[in-house]
Amino acid sequence: MRPRDLVELVALAALWGGSFLFMRIAAPAFGPIVLAGLRVAGAALLLVPLLALHGDVPALRRHWRPIAVVGFTNSALPFLCFAYAALSMSAGVAAIFNSATPLFAAVIAWLWLADRMTPWRVLGLAIGFAGVVWIASSKASLQAGGNFSSIAACLVAALSYGVSPSLAKRYLAGVPPLAVAAGSQVAAAVLLAMPLALAWPPTPPSGAAWLTAAALAFLCTGVAYILYFRLIANAGPANAVSVTYLVPIFAVLWGGLFLGEKLSLPLAVGCGVVFVGTSLATGVVRPRFASRRQRDA
Repeated sequence: MRPRDLVELVALAALWGGSFLFMRIAAPAFGPIVLAGLRVAGAALLLVPLLALHGDVPALRRHWRPIAVVGFTNSALPFLCFAYAALSMSAGVAAIFNSATPLFAAVIAWLWLADRMTPWRVLGLAIGFAGVVWIASSKASLQAGGNFSSIAACLVAALSYGVSPSLAKRYLAGVPPLAVAAGSQVAAAVLLAMPLALAWPPTPPSGAAWLTAAALAFLCTGVAYILYFRLIANAGPANAVSVTYLVPIFAVLWGGLFLGEKLSLPLAVGCGVVFVGTSLATGVVRPRFASRRQRDA
């Protein structure tokens, strides 16, 4: 990976880690539905002009149906779920649950696309899910007044994220990434438009809440998508997906700096278990003797 790609990888992790901080701040003011709707609408406003500049609008028109489905599974539903969880769950813990996304993606690709599952990938899945169960069983992840619906929302979001790669691989192979990114945000904005209008808060949000929502939409979603697809193009998908392991670090850092959140030892252990399992399940980390055996074969 080139130094420039490494810088962009860290910047992307910082932005996506910041999204959990911004949701934690803005969700009480707007409510989960409105915040999720504003997030995708703002991202669409940034990405659609770029799509037009690149001349990829015809690709969006040809493939709008599967792109709309990806907009639901990769944006509308998970953004809504994480915004709901942000009402009672710390930014760092929500990001740790998000790091389970590659585990769900591996299982879905195996069941749906018949992707090959090596013994090490199976072991990684088992370890990763054990880590998720460990985190979910710890009540330290919830503040007073919270409940396990926040955990369920995070798991639904991670599962929804995990469906999206298989959808894209099955129905959107060869479609320009920017068309998928912009089109999915437009679709998500359309899907959430009516719920947003019905759930609009009776008390006008403050200027600080609006600034936070704008940062979530334009920086943590729109700009982050641009960086992500640049990394896929320049450094490859395997290197780009490694951002998953850095996001919780930044989420915990931002939460600690700006909200005074603390990560307990049990949650830190669970986070490490999830990282180990995800690394094995996705093939990012391979035991040396297993890699040598594959080369020999």
